[in-house]
Amino acid sequence: MSPDTDSVRADLERFIGQPMGPPLAAPDPVNVPMIRHWVDALDDRNPVYLDEAAAAAAGFEGVVAPPAMLQTWAMARPKIEGIAERGGAAMETSHDNPISALNAAGFTGTLATNSELEFARYLRPGDLIRAANEVESISPRKTTALGQGYFVTWVTTYLVGEEVVGRQLFRVFKFDPRTIGARR
Repeated sequence: MSPDTDSVRADLERFIGQPMGPPLAAPDPVNVPMIRHWVDALDDRNPVYLDEAAAAAAGFEGVVAPPAMLQTWAMARPKIEGIAERGGAAMETSHDNPISALNAAGFTGTLATNSELEFARYLRPGDLIRAANEVESISPRKTTALGQGYFVTWVTTYLVGEEVVGRQLFRVFKFDPRTIGARR
């Protein structure tokens, strides 16, 4: 199918460069108990994450959160019921975005394909994260072993107040499960 005859892709064009939805405010500030859970689960024993003296010796004003936790602070609490019907989305969304549009067009399968993180500074207990998402790109329709679909890429900017503390590029393949095994 050529891109000029793909009405689904043509409709998706309006989302590029636009927000995925309203900015998200973290449900809780960065905090030591969650840092402790993270480092215990991942067996990450860097002392700057839990030891004030080690953090001070490393030049920090106090303990800091592992950089890889950046995304976790801004995640909304998931609604598990109906997650398959929402194409794997952790919560229901009422805003217009490419994921909702693709779900409505039958592309309900979701596969996360890659994520790239950029850290501007370590997070500290008490930081309250805000996250804003913007659609970077949407591919032409592709046929893969999972079927036909579109790669949707967005960039999330993480802020504390007006300070950018990190960014994340995230890409998913939204596919139509009815096309699994379709010929390329």
